[in-house]
Amino acid sequence: MTQIQNEQWENCQRKFRDNLPAEQYEAWFRPITFLSYEGHTLTVGVPSEFFKEYLETNYLKLLRFTLRHVYGPEVKLMYKFQIVKNEPETTVTMTGSNQSPAINDRARAANPFQPVAETEIDSQLNPRYNFENYCVGECNQLACTIGEAIARNPSCQTYNPLFVFGPPGVGKTHLAQAIGIGIKESNPQRKVLYVTARLFESQYTAANARGKINEFIAFYQGIDTLIIDDIQDFIGKPGTQRTFFHIFNHLHLNSKQLIMTSDVCPSEMDNMEERLLSRFKWGMTCELYRPDYCIRREVLTRKAEQDGLQLPDEVLEYVAQNVTASFRELEGIVVSLMAHATIMNKPVDIDLAQSVLANAVKIRRKTVNFEMIAEQVSGFYNIEPDALFTKSRKRDISDARQLVMYMTKKLTSLSLSAIGSRLSRTHATVLHAVTAIENRMANEAKLRADVSSIEAALIQR
Repeated sequence: MTQIQNEQWENCQRKFRDNLPAEQYEAWFRPITFLSYEGHTLTVGVPSEFFKEYLETNYLKLLRFTLRHVYGPEVKLMYKFQIVKNEPETTVTMTGSNQSPAINDRARAANPFQPVAETEIDSQLNPRYNFENYCVGECNQLACTIGEAIARNPSCQTYNPLFVFGPPGVGKTHLAQAIGIGIKESNPQRKVLYVTARLFESQYTAANARGKINEFIAFYQGIDTLIIDDIQDFIGKPGTQRTFFHIFNHLHLNSKQLIMTSDVCPSEMDNMEERLLSRFKWGMTCELYRPDYCIRREVLTRKAEQDGLQLPDEVLEYVAQNVTASFRELEGIVVSLMAHATIMNKPVDIDLAQSVLANAVKIRRKTVNFEMIAEQVSGFYNIEPDALFTKSRKRDISDARQLVMYMTKKLTSLSLSAIGSRLSRTHATVLHAVTAIENRMANEAKLRADVSSIEAALIQR
């Protein structure tokens, strides 16, 4: 560095110091090192790519003002920073190069952001959770179709990020991992990582304690497809949220796919940073509903076949009618039936099914039918039951009528035509009503709560 260059850089540092609190200057500007100034291009060294992003996000105006004042209006700022290699204490296990961290031999421009490192990682994907083993029905068809589209073409940004939500046990983890497996099958070199929010939080805590936050963030910014499961576990953890915010921004800006699952939709995530919630809604938000009767039977049949267990039709019928909460419960029932059949040498019949279910779930005493649904919906909204069967287009009656169609389709085995005939409507009208309710439920928390209350009341009758 020449004397003039030294004086210019000292002048910059002095202006930074004069315009910032001492702790901010020490944390974010003292570590910047002068490397060269040639042809109006100032090249500086920073500890990591995250460090660079943080400077640009929080101090861009100060940087621009200071550098133009010292070097002139044509100055351009370039960065060099460290490539992060293996750091098992703060990341999931990685394999690959064992070289020591080194200064990148290319100066990186401020924008666009560039990937940090070329490393192999363990994707943490369970091969059992693939699309072939994923049962598809009305409760998850939209989410599955979108997931398959992402797996075929992860570079397409139409559904980025993908936010999948629904109650526990409805297949969120299976779908998210199936997308990751599909991406790896079509492009083995693509860096795909599945991680639970709790593990991410543990890694962040360990990295923070060791002073390795920059390396931690740099590792995650090098992922091509990042899958975060149960992201609602970030609620109430501001440090983790801020860190994930920077990771999210980097990946999205570089057209890297993000997939998140949650037990609740973004609008119901209290104590989550608003700027993060707004980003969750940038792409596609899909809800997974509790499995309907048809898909419950399919899950039972597949699970029994995988375990080498034959389930008589009456047992399939009984279990599918009474185990309604989740796929997880259905699979657990099959495991219990198999254990009783093999260990206790009992036949798999309706008596055994009743005995197993008595200890596992609350049995639905009655089969829900159209008349029960119409009565329950009209009572819930304080509407005369006969009004549902009229041609009235009043908003409250029309909404209740659509809800009856939706719940009858969900809770009974009636066809769309059969449902329509009971209300003097066509097949197409019923299909429109079902679609309309599904679309509204994706955005209206009150309607989702109403549907849950009505369904619970029906099951408990």
